[in-house]
Amino acid sequence: MKNIHNRKYLEERRKDLRSNLTSAEATLWKSLQKKQLKGRKFRRQHSIENYIVDFYCPSEKLIIELDGAVHLDFAQQNYDNERTLRLKELGFTVIRFENKAVFEYLDMVLEEIKQHFKN
Repeated sequence: MKNIHNRKYLEERRKDLRSNLTSAEATLWKSLQKKQLKGRKFRRQHSIENYIVDFYCPSEKLIIELDGAVHLDFAQQNYDNERTLRLKELGFTVIRFENKAVFEYLDMVLEEIKQHFKN
């Protein structure tokens, strides 16, 4: 299989997204960075094939997506579903949270993420 991670043509876009995290992404990142969550390394704004995911844990093949209001749009939901199906076909686990959950229930969000760890 050819390299599907962090393709060069998406590098500038990934950098831009990392420099301009949404407030929900920034809040969750504070709990994921520096192996704070059960020693797992997470990457933010990591690309897989043509998709840039919000957070990625390589050791768990776990993708975390945060959804704001734009994801309520029907066309966006269809795109998100297709994207999730493709990532699952590639062997990744994808979990989604609404931005609101990160602000109101961060401990529960972190607990759900941990439940997806293999060990």
